[in-house]
Amino acid sequence: MLRGFYTATNGMMAQQRNLEVLSNNMTNAQTPGYKQDTATLRAFPELLIQRMENRELPTTEGTKIPTMTELGAINTGVYVQETIPDFVQGSLKETGVSTDMALVQGTTPDETGSIFFTVQNGDGDIRYTRNGNFTVDGEGNLTTNNGYYVLDEAGNPINTNGLDFSVSTDGVVQVAGGNIPLGIAYSANANDLSKNGQDLFELAEDGQALVNAGGVEGLQYSIQQNHLENSNVDASQTMTDMMQAYRSFEANQKVVQQYDRSLDKAVNEIARLG
Repeated sequence: MLRGFYTATNGMMAQQRNLEVLSNNMTNAQTPGYKQDTATLRAFPELLIQRMENRELPTTEGTKIPTMTELGAINTGVYVQETIPDFVQGSLKETGVSTDMALVQGTTPDETGSIFFTVQNGDGDIRYTRNGNFTVDGEGNLTTNNGYYVLDEAGNPINTNGLDFSVSTDGVVQVAGGNIPLGIAYSANANDLSKNGQDLFELAEDGQALVNAGGVEGLQYSIQQNHLENSNVDASQTMTDMMQAYRSFEANQKVVQQYDRSLDKAVNEIARLG
């Protein structure tokens, strides 16, 4: 009888995690370059149900074992296997701010390919982002809003020496001291990256470093200065998905409550009849 109890409980836990993912998407609907997450649900492995017969089979040792009849399979519920970012291009918003940059991705040689700005976090580790809401620090270095250096093709911080600079559509920062190519990285399979917080992505432990986008054959992209890429979260669709997930949670909750009432009756009423 408790199989259904555990199945409904797993369903509640899965929908709770799904709601957390959707809520985070909604929270970041106005975050530049944010890529919404999608929770993937997977069923637990099926169990084979067998019925024990009264008939017994003799063994070579002289003992007897009961025969078993297969009744079929039973599933014990679902769980959230993983969350996968959706790297669909977001719309552009003109800001008029020289430090704002938007990546505009065209055709890619790989179906799951995507491009990123290359940055360096506070620990000196390489990270990747689609959020081009940059600024210039007190030393004239181009940084993210969290103070992380934006890197060039050689992996060095970009020093603009102020706000008087321009960026060409092919990603070259034009400053008084010369031209500095932006470090635009390309991932053939963006799903290999994982979110690291603060709008950053990182490679898996065994992942290979991303390549320079400028050297990838068949890749088309451009950089739009004075623009930002909007989040690709569809707020209305996300609200609908949240309502569906909540209703599914409630349905599983009612099943759990019904099992609770049945167990209460079995313990406190049926037991007294004996």
